[in-house]
Amino acid sequence: MRGIIDTDTLHRWLSGGHALVLIDTLPASAFEKGHLPGAINIVSDDICARVRDVVPDLEARIVVYCGGPRCKRASLAAARLESLGYTRVHHYVEGKVGWRAAGHALHAGTPPPRGEDDGAGP
Repeated sequence: MRGIIDTDTLHRWLSGGHALVLIDTLPASAFEKGHLPGAINIVSDDICARVRDVVPDLEARIVVYCGGPRCKRASLAAARLESLGYTRVHHYVEGKVGWRAAGHALHAGTPPPRGEDDGAGP
């Protein structure tokens, strides 16, 4: 069942090390300019085709977001995830706007693919 979460909850989950997959549903160019820490990029229109490769567990906690409350991409992505059988889908409605307004930084660039070494070393 889809739940709506706020900035404080998401920040607490991320800083507390909760297991979750954070998905930015905006186009790659917007993702590269700035995204929430730890996010991966799957455009809303591609979610059905790509998500199972990245998140095979239907019970994984997934948080989707986009630019802010006026953006509809994350809401569409959440509905699509539920239609695929994902059971723990959360929509962070405040998105990038809310994250920055709360004083949290966005990360720029493209992270390494999941499971690959980021080169930071031990």
